[in-house]
Amino acid sequence: MTTTSPARRPGPVTPAAPTTPLPPSPGAARTPEERLDVNALGRLLDGRWWELRRRARDLALDPELQKIEGLPTAEHRERVLRQLHRLVETGEVLRAFPTELGGQDDPGGNIAGFEELAVADPSLQIKGGVQWGLFGSAVLHLGSEEHHRRFLPGIMDLSVPGCFAMTEIGHGSDVSSIATTATYDAQTEEFVIHTPITAARKEYIGNAALHGRAAVVFAQLVTRGVNHGVHAFYVPLREDDGEGGLRFLPGVAGEDDGHKGGLNGVDNGRLWFEHVRVPRTNLLNRYGDVAPDGTYSSPIESPGRRFFTMLGTLVQGRVSLSGAAVGVSKMALAIAIRYGDERRQFTGADEHAEVVLLDYQQHQRRLLPLLARTYAATFAQAELLERFHGIFAGHHDTDEDRQDLETLAAAAKPLTTWLALETLQEAREACGGAGFMAENRLVGLRQDMDVYVTFEGDNNVLLQLVGKRLLTDYGKELAKVDIAGAARYVAARAADMTLHRTPLRRAAQSIRDTGSRARSAGHLRAADTQRELLEDRVEAMVEEIAGALRPARKASPVEAAALFNAHQHELIEAARAHAELLQWEAFTAALPRVRDERTREVLTTLRDLFGLTLIEKNLAWYLMNGRISAQRARTVTSYVDRLLVRLRPHAVDLVDAFGYSAGHLRATIATGVEKERQDEAREYFRRRRAVGQEPINEKVLHASQQRAGLAEASSAD
Repeated sequence: MTTTSPARRPGPVTPAAPTTPLPPSPGAARTPEERLDVNALGRLLDGRWWELRRRARDLALDPELQKIEGLPTAEHRERVLRQLHRLVETGEVLRAFPTELGGQDDPGGNIAGFEELAVADPSLQIKGGVQWGLFGSAVLHLGSEEHHRRFLPGIMDLSVPGCFAMTEIGHGSDVSSIATTATYDAQTEEFVIHTPITAARKEYIGNAALHGRAAVVFAQLVTRGVNHGVHAFYVPLREDDGEGGLRFLPGVAGEDDGHKGGLNGVDNGRLWFEHVRVPRTNLLNRYGDVAPDGTYSSPIESPGRRFFTMLGTLVQGRVSLSGAAVGVSKMALAIAIRYGDERRQFTGADEHAEVVLLDYQQHQRRLLPLLARTYAATFAQAELLERFHGIFAGHHDTDEDRQDLETLAAAAKPLTTWLALETLQEAREACGGAGFMAENRLVGLRQDMDVYVTFEGDNNVLLQLVGKRLLTDYGKELAKVDIAGAARYVAARAADMTLHRTPLRRAAQSIRDTGSRARSAGHLRAADTQRELLEDRVEAMVEEIAGALRPARKASPVEAAALFNAHQHELIEAARAHAELLQWEAFTAALPRVRDERTREVLTTLRDLFGLTLIEKNLAWYLMNGRISAQRARTVTSYVDRLLVRLRPHAVDLVDAFGYSAGHLRATIATGVEKERQDEAREYFRRRRAVGQEPINEKVLHASQQRAGLAEASSAD
């Protein structure tokens, strides 16, 4: 097992200034002509709110905000609460709130900063997200100006730590079916919040175990005997107990979720209510209100549309989780690639020089495709954040815009959170035993990020939502076509499918390539080819699923449900392919913004690596559906290997552009210590050889004796 230097082991790494350069790496591009424009590339990656990102990122240089690995749960929770108060003092976490209350009406900049808090401690990012991104945002977006005046000041200054009480044990992601009720009592003008069954208890709620004084509780609104669906209510939870602590208010109860697999700085717990009364005016009534006499009214007549509009206002949770996951992927790669560029293992052509890990093809295969995916995710996240800001800043806020944002966030969050977990695991393994040491952060980040795939909606459920939207859009497009046009469309698609499902297309590809790998690779390198292959797969998958589900229109509810369930996996895979296409398009759209020619060339190669590894991953589909010939299929993998070689000299520059210094990463193996150790070892053995102090190698001795024996035998003959 590889271990770190004993001199480096005690205590955390001392934070370095954000501009502190790391030592040069053995395999990095050496001349100015070879180097990338790292500063400009970093600015491009940080996007529109680059200054706010860097300010938030540099908060992580404050030791008081940094995670202490191995801290007991109780101490970690109190530490994170203190950290939140420290963030309030900076004002950086209040940008999304109204200017008249001390905010800056900057929703996009606010999330850009929030994403970077994971650099300090993911628990800090999540607890802050609960307080201001969920609890506070629910009041902001679902409440009236009166609610803003009454509740937001305490939420913003943290005098009222709060909870976002939506998830229930019995329903999870199925929010529309939650069982908590809020029944209106017209005589007292109060809502009665009640948990009728154990399955209706609010579960996994941040701030519920200890710190929460109030909550936005989601419940079925019942008035005059009619259930008007899920609405949000501001419900006080705790009061001072007179001894420096807090106690539940009458009718409110809860339990601590206890120690978790990660994020133990967040005090998750469960809550339930026994006929708890709150004033009528505590209904957050932007989308639904109840008059004193119990009459219900809403600006949105359709209950279904009303429900999804309400949830759509809370989309920033998915957006910020996606961004934080991208940031953690960047950190993991910065650690692993820096270490892989310094760590040496096994001799190669030179018997006296061990090979740098990142020079091995398999090591490149492990890390560089993940680097390409992280760049693609970064550019896609920037586009998502721009859309989010446009809607919540009021620049482009229509029902269609909100639906698009909801779908894009549901597509982005699964890919980025899965990417973070995969990257952390691969980075951990790529760093050997050193990667398993807590001081190098990879295992701790892996534990904390694990639940991100479940937060704000299970990833597979979210992709199913995306898939349904794809089917809906497909149906709308067909509905626009007249009878003659429909006939032409069907004929064209039939011809297209015939072409793909016979050897004609594959034969045509083989003729064009004429046995030349160079021609085949040149075709695959073209952006238009990559786009065509990625788009065609999405379109074909959606069309095939739509055709398979068409009988559901005339089937019974039971038969329709069974038919949909039989194609659920294909639908989720189509949604995933669509999300990957969006990332490829975002990466491609970013390339023209790179001014430095050398940097743009390398980024284009990285984009090609992303596109071709997507195609390589799905080669079976492309072959079975006639989209690619066997010759080109073989070329994909060989060309990917060539791209890895081209990118190898720039790997360190590409992670340096992320903007994380040694102080941000706080991983011993990312400080240059490995290079010092390797240089020391190489110099030690070089000196011993130079002065003749190195013992004779037994293998060398045997070989010498064998040669001498052969020579003697030859002379005797």
